[in-house]
Amino acid sequence: MTDDEIRDILMTTRRIAVVGASEKPDRPSFGVTGFLVDRGYNVVPVNPGLAGRQIHGSLVAARLEEAQPLDMVDVFRRSEDAGAVVDEAIRLGARTVWLQLGVIDDAAGARARAAGLRFVQDRCPVIEWRRLGLPPNIA
Repeated sequence: MTDDEIRDILMTTRRIAVVGASEKPDRPSFGVTGFLVDRGYNVVPVNPGLAGRQIHGSLVAARLEEAQPLDMVDVFRRSEDAGAVVDEAIRLGARTVWLQLGVIDDAAGARARAAGLRFVQDRCPVIEWRRLGLPPNIA
């Protein structure tokens, strides 16, 4: 994706489901979730083992479908598990799927793009936000 496409995703997205969110401060998903909340996104952490708890003030959903409507699905799962999340995001009408650093699934990306979704893989929105010099928040 080009810098302009990444910038557009980050500045027009409003609601993000973070699949694989963790309540452990040392986990990357915890830090990214907090960063996104601090930037003004409506974030829904998704983790069946933490459902009903809160991460950074956001109520954790057990399943992705509970996080609807979906602008973006940010995936913290192993590459071999990402395809199923991408397929569910397509089914639920997400606009964008973002696979985190180290998460790569080209076949899932092709399915997402064929369904009209924007697809980012092996990148982190926090790193991209800072690299692009985006404003303090989306509002």
